[in-house]
Amino acid sequence: MSRPTRTAAELIAMARAELKAHVDCPDGFEIEVIHSDAGWEFRGHGDAATVARPGYPECVAMLVQIGDHLGKQYDLKG
Repeated sequence: MSRPTRTAAELIAMARAELKAHVDCPDGFEIEVIHSDAGWEFRGHGDAATVARPGYPECVAMLVQIGDHLGKQYDLKG
Protein backbone atom coordinates (compact mmCIF):
# COMPACT_ATOMS: atom_id res chain seq x y z
CA MET A 1 0.00 0.00 0.00
CA SER A 2 1.40 3.37 -0.97
CA ARG A 3 1.76 6.29 1.36
CA PRO A 4 -0.09 9.56 0.85
CA THR A 5 1.78 12.18 -1.17
CA ARG A 6 2.53 15.78 -0.27
CA THR A 7 4.12 18.59 -2.23
CA ALA A 8 7.47 20.00 -1.14
CA ALA A 9 5.67 23.14 0.09
CA GLU A 10 3.29 21.06 2.21
CA LEU A 11 6.15 19.06 3.73
CA ILE A 12 8.10 22.23 4.51
CA ALA A 13 5.04 23.76 6.18
CA MET A 14 4.63 20.63 8.29
CA ALA A 15 8.32 20.74 9.26
CA ARG A 16 8.15 24.43 10.18
CA ALA A 17 5.12 23.81 12.41
CA GLU A 18 6.90 20.99 14.23
CA LEU A 19 10.13 22.98 14.54
CA LYS A 20 8.23 25.91 16.05
CA ALA A 21 6.82 23.58 18.72
CA HIS A 22 10.23 22.18 19.70
CA VAL A 23 13.07 24.65 19.02
CA ASP A 24 13.63 28.33 18.37
CA CYS A 25 15.15 28.46 14.90
CA PRO A 26 17.02 31.62 13.96
CA ASP A 27 15.57 34.00 11.37
CA GLY A 28 16.90 33.12 7.95
CA PHE A 29 16.80 29.35 8.49
CA GLU A 30 15.70 27.87 5.18
CA ILE A 31 14.33 24.39 4.48
CA GLU A 32 14.31 22.58 1.17
CA VAL A 33 13.15 19.12 0.14
CA ILE A 34 15.52 17.07 -2.00
CA HIS A 35 15.19 13.67 -3.60
CA SER A 36 17.36 10.98 -2.04
CA ASP A 37 17.97 7.26 -2.51
CA ALA A 38 15.34 6.58 0.15
CA GLY A 39 12.76 8.94 -1.38
CA TRP A 40 13.20 12.47 -0.07
CA GLU A 41 14.77 14.39 2.81
CA PHE A 42 14.94 17.88 4.25
CA ARG A 43 17.98 20.12 4.04
CA GLY A 44 18.34 23.10 6.32
CA HIS A 45 20.63 25.98 5.50
CA GLY A 46 21.20 29.67 5.89
CA ASP A 47 23.74 32.36 5.23
CA ALA A 48 26.86 32.71 7.39
CA ALA A 49 25.12 35.03 9.86
CA THR A 50 22.22 32.59 10.29
CA VAL A 51 24.55 29.63 10.79
CA ALA A 52 26.42 31.58 13.50
CA ARG A 53 23.26 32.36 15.49
CA PRO A 54 22.37 30.45 18.66
CA GLY A 55 19.99 27.57 18.07
CA TYR A 56 21.06 26.82 14.50
CA PRO A 57 22.65 23.41 15.26
CA GLU A 58 19.66 22.35 17.35
CA CYS A 59 17.31 23.42 14.56
CA VAL A 60 19.20 21.35 11.98
CA ALA A 61 19.26 18.31 14.28
CA MET A 62 15.53 18.57 14.94
CA LEU A 63 14.86 19.00 11.21
CA VAL A 64 16.64 15.68 10.56
CA GLN A 65 14.43 13.95 13.14
CA ILE A 66 11.28 15.51 11.70
CA GLY A 67 12.34 14.47 8.20
CA ASP A 68 12.87 10.89 9.33
CA HIS A 69 9.41 10.85 10.90
CA LEU A 70 7.57 12.48 7.98
CA GLY A 71 9.55 10.47 5.42
CA LYS A 72 8.01 7.29 6.81
CA GLN A 73 4.51 8.76 6.47
CA TYR A 74 4.53 10.63 3.15
CA ASP A 75 5.91 10.36 -0.35
CA LEU A 76 6.95 13.46 -2.27
CA LYS A 77 4.46 14.51 -4.95
CA GLY A 78 5.94 15.43 -8.29
